[in-house]
Amino acid sequence: MALLVLGVVAVSTSAPMIRLADAPPLAVAFYRNAFAAAALLPFALLRHRRELAGLGTRRWGALVLAGAFLAVHFASWIPSVTLTTVAASTVLGVGSQSVWAAVGARVFLGERVRRAALGGIAVALVGAVLISGADFALSPRAFAGDLLALVGAVTAAGYLLAGRRLRQVLSLAAYTGVVYGVCSVLLLVAAVVAGTPLTGFEPRVWLLFALMAAGPQILGHTVFNYLLRDLDATVVAVAIMGESVGASLLALAIFGEVPPWSAVIGGAVVLAGIYIAVTAQARRPAEVPVE
Repeated sequence: MALLVLGVVAVSTSAPMIRLADAPPLAVAFYRNAFAAAALLPFALLRHRRELAGLGTRRWGALVLAGAFLAVHFASWIPSVTLTTVAASTVLGVGSQSVWAAVGARVFLGERVRRAALGGIAVALVGAVLISGADFALSPRAFAGDLLALVGAVTAAGYLLAGRRLRQVLSLAAYTGVVYGVCSVLLLVAAVVAGTPLTGFEPRVWLLFALMAAGPQILGHTVFNYLLRDLDATVVAVAIMGESVGASLLALAIFGEVPPWSAVIGGAVVLAGIYIAVTAQARRPAEVPVE
């Protein structure tokens, strides 16, 4: 539970730092993952060389797939914020991750989700709607943003499910080093194809890129990947919904953004839903087939 809280606090710093950086979304996503991979991959190659060399084609393919899921998540969800409302981006892109993770865990991993956990997911989704204000927009541009947010949620769930399976047989450094590296390469290709500038940033922006890699990526995603060895992907996905609460508190402290009462109530509802879902699902010892 303590590590779940640490991970949520770490990823909650992502949105404020993205706003402070004011850089192209693909550049933010690329450098966040590239700097994290640069920190973890050399350690993985030095300490876990035999482990990586002994991986078969099937597991290497699964690692590449996990990295691809993560790359598509970043490449779709971050731009969705600029196309649709914050409400749609938050509810579809972050809130629905737990739903897709629960469905995927049942279908692909055979993990049963408790009814109480499903109830907690529903409660947390209601809280996410309250936080966002439910200001969904109806326009072609907003619809495209909604689709991108939904793609981001589905691929984030796929990334968590892949990590849940692979972390049963791979060390943390080997898994995260390769996955972040694959993600970085794919995001670099996407940025080049899209014509996204990757140079010419101020020193302040480069510092924020490094802080995003150290905080949201290493202390956030890497902690979640550590927990995936022992916790259901559904539990981790539900906990991530707390990011909206943490980000709101940081926005209040950094930018002076005072949330409306509906968001305050929504934050409390999200936390209640997370508590219900996590405690209900975590009580069941999870078993995941290795192959």
